[in-house]
Amino acid sequence: MTISGFAVAVVREDGRWQCTKLDAAALRNLDAAITELRGQRSTGAVFGLLDVDDEFFVVVRPVPGGVALLLSDAAAALDYDIAADVLDLLRVEVPDEDAVDADDVWPEGDLGLLADVGLPAEEMQVIIDEVDLYPDEQLEMIAQRCGFQPQLSALLAKLPG
Repeated sequence: MTISGFAVAVVREDGRWQCTKLDAAALRNLDAAITELRGQRSTGAVFGLLDVDDEFFVVVRPVPGGVALLLSDAAAALDYDIAADVLDLLRVEVPDEDAVDADDVWPEGDLGLLADVGLPAEEMQVIIDEVDLYPDEQLEMIAQRCGFQPQLSALLAKLPG
């Protein structure tokens, strides 16, 4: 199955933001995303933003002793392995297909994983609750709030599609 979207590493070094493209495997394989992010050399913040098929997003942030994760909609685990992998690492059950309402989103993970770079958990929840926005638009809002929106937009403008 071909998965569209984008995977971006976001690094803050010496007060400056930098966005770089992650390998396309990061959209299909959570371990690939985590490994590539851990390979980013920085003394500052490092995290990944994954827009998977314009259906949901994942924020991945390596932390000492593990990884902090946020999945914008747990129901995505019914159709996407990477979403199921996120829930597995979070030790959260995949939602029952009959219980899923297409109009609701069920975020799972650490809503406050970007609080130290300008996005408190409450604001992350508001962004996720904006069901009229596509995941790429939600990620742009996250970037704007944290201060790296120009760098993200410049990178996305260079990507095909």
